[in-house]
Amino acid sequence: MTRFDVLAEQVLQGHSVSREEGLELLQTDDTQLLPLVNAAYTIRHAYFGRKVTIQMLFNAKSGACQEDCHYCSQSSISTAPIDRYALVSPEDMLKAARRAHEAKAERYCVVISGRSPLEKEVDDIASAVKRIKQELPMQVCCSLGLLTEPQARRLKAAGVDRINHNLNTSEAYHSSICTTHTYQDRMTTLRNARAAGLELCSGGIVGMGESDEDLVDLALALKDLNPDSIPLNMLHPIPGTPLADAKNLTPQRCLKILCLFRFVHPRRELRAAGGREFNLRSLQPMALYVADSLFVNGYLTTPGDPAHEVERMLADMGFEGAGNHPAVPDSPVQAG
Repeated sequence: MTRFDVLAEQVLQGHSVSREEGLELLQTDDTQLLPLVNAAYTIRHAYFGRKVTIQMLFNAKSGACQEDCHYCSQSSISTAPIDRYALVSPEDMLKAARRAHEAKAERYCVVISGRSPLEKEVDDIASAVKRIKQELPMQVCCSLGLLTEPQARRLKAAGVDRINHNLNTSEAYHSSICTTHTYQDRMTTLRNARAAGLELCSGGIVGMGESDEDLVDLALALKDLNPDSIPLNMLHPIPGTPLADAKNLTPQRCLKILCLFRFVHPRRELRAAGGREFNLRSLQPMALYVADSLFVNGYLTTPGDPAHEVERMLADMGFEGAGNHPAVPDSPVQAG
């Protein structure tokens, strides 16, 4: 057994990965990448078998954001040529949910730009979610910026299952990528969502110039937060943003980061999210041995693999859509 196999067995027995162990995983030599991925797969398979949850995003309001997030093409400091429009109608949100269902997505995520939603926007999204829940057998996630607890409760009452609000990076590095809101602002939104009884989806963006220590600190902060789902976005540099020239990721680096998060979060849904196709390139299928969730049909302002190509990749690799498997298993599944 490799040292990674030993650590994986310890994790399955309840061991919490330390900061030092996390750094060792990240700093693994490329020649040891396959043993590392294999050990991470031991954990992934124990809780999720060979199932993959499919999700689809819908950009319901684009551009005109007041925030200065350096990675985002919709931010106030971006000059990227993107579509800009106000919140679409509830009917358009319903139509997009139908498309997500046709793409075999188990979860549909409504995303809007901006610091916080207007009260009318919360009303319109709630109205759309009620109709979606009446018609379609799928979970609904919303990513709406900073939320108050009363707003979160209205969304919960409408049928929203989950709120996405990423920590994005470590607390120490946050001011390097955004100055118009704080790390604690993000934590407050997550606490408000949880107080309202909503599931939490929270992860990060890697490749923004953060250190190994920042990545481990993010993974451990999320462990304290205990979200139901962790999306791991891999920076796709966009011309017109401050991080347009960032070239900090290789396919091997992305896989090591995914492995770190799998070791730290053995039971949590782990998503190879935005930038997956751009950064993993020909190694993209290997991510399935670590992550158990993917997006299909693109992201907010960048393209991604269409659903039929993802379905083919899953079949080629011997994985399958998850249906309604639980995001937080109580115990390891039986091997098979």
